[in-house]
Amino acid sequence: MSPRAARRLGSLAAAVLVAVTSAGCSGSNEPDKDPGPRAQQTTAAPPSAGPAAGACYRLPFDAAVAPTADADPVPCKQKHTSETVAVGRIDAVADGHLLAVDSAQVQARVARQCPKALARFVGGSTDRLRLSMIRPVWFTPTVAESDEGAEWYRCDAVVLAGPSTLAELTTSIKGALRGSRVPDTYAMCGTAAPDAKNFERVPCSAKHSWRAIEVVPFDSARYPGTAKVKAAGRGRCEDAAADRAEDPLEFRWGYEWPTRAQWQAGQTYGRCWVPDPT
Repeated sequence: MSPRAARRLGSLAAAVLVAVTSAGCSGSNEPDKDPGPRAQQTTAAPPSAGPAAGACYRLPFDAAVAPTADADPVPCKQKHTSETVAVGRIDAVADGHLLAVDSAQVQARVARQCPKALARFVGGSTDRLRLSMIRPVWFTPTVAESDEGAEWYRCDAVVLAGPSTLAELTTSIKGALRGSRVPDTYAMCGTAAPDAKNFERVPCSAKHSWRAIEVVPFDSARYPGTAKVKAAGRGRCEDAAADRAEDPLEFRWGYEWPTRAQWQAGQTYGRCWVPDPT
C-alpha cells in the first residue's frame, strides 16, 4: 500500500500485545459584424456540476485511494464498492492567495472534512466507527478540471474486505452503525491474533478468529511515546476481555497501540482484541 493510501484509509500495521490472563483502521465561433476578415472568439465550456451525494461507484482499491476519479456511477442496488456520503466546495484560498487543487493545503482541508461527513452518514459513536471496517476516501477535480472552474470535493465511504481489497455492497450504508451493535458485515475482526505474522483485518462476516471489541483513545496532540501508549491499554483491555470471557479467571486478550507513523496518519487510539472463533 502506498503512503498516500495509508494516510487516506488509516495505517493497517499493528503494534500489539497479546496476553493470557490467569486468575487475575467548444468554442462557439462568433462572426465579426465587419464583412472583412472574421475573428474567432472561443467561449469556455461551463464547469461540470460535479458529483452527486448518494451516488454509488464500482471502484477497485487503487482507484478508491487515488486523488481523482472518473468512473461513472452505478445504481446502488447493484454491486458497488463506494458510496458518496457528501459533496462540498473546496476552500482554495490561503492568505489571499489562490491555491492549486492538488496542493497540500487544499488536500488537507478536504481530508479533515470527509471523516466528519462519514461519521454523520453512518451514525453511531466514534468508537463504533473505529471498530468497523468502514473508511472514508475523497476525491477532488483534476488540475485541468480545476482550471476550468470545478470547485467540488467528494467524500465516499468504502468497506475494507482486507488490506487492499474493498467489499462489494448492494445497499446503502447510511445509518449502518446506528443499531445496538456493529453488524458483522462492517465490524472489524482478524484472521489471527493481532501480533501474528498472518494477521489480516477482515469484516467479521468473513472467516476470522479474533475480534476488536474496544477503543483506547488518547487526548494528547503529540505522540505520547511508545511506552505510554503501550501501557495505557493493558488494564483497559484486560478488563474488557474479562467482561466477555466465559471464565473470568482465565482468558486471552490483545492490545494494539498506535505507532508514531499511525499517529501521524490520524490514528490516535488503540484497540482491544479478544479471541472470537465463530
